[in-house]
Amino acid sequence: MKIRLLSAVLLSTAALLAPLGRAGAAPTEIKGAAILDHPCGKVAVKHMGLAHAGKMDEATRLGTQEMQDKWKGMPADDRKMMSEMMKEMSRTEAQLSADIKAGGVLTIDGNSGTLTVQRKHKDANGSSTETWKQRYVIDGAKCLIAP
Repeated sequence: MKIRLLSAVLLSTAALLAPLGRAGAAPTEIKGAAILDHPCGKVAVKHMGLAHAGKMDEATRLGTQEMQDKWKGMPADDRKMMSEMMKEMSRTEAQLSADIKAGGVLTIDGNSGTLTVQRKHKDANGSSTETWKQRYVIDGAKCLIAP
């Protein structure tokens, strides 16, 4: 009888302490080409490709419900302007994939992630570095673009 009670107490304590161990876990970094195998890397490339094609309604569906609601709540003229701007500023899936391989870092911290991509440019006028960031919410094996 005492063994059952002790087992129940130990299991209950372990169940309560398990989330605490994960809460203090250090963020994980994934670099370069390995990012493209992660759900957040895959959704980043797909989202950028859709934006580049001017398909912002489809691209927005890769985001959180909050992001989708904000998009739907915008006046049609604003959505059109944003779509055109995103299309102009975005890159193709192949271009983003190459940029991720060359200078991408995906940081996973619990159920959130941040992809940072640095692109270096060098020409006759000198060199520059451009940094692009995208935040994500991770829900199990699913990664969603965060606003």
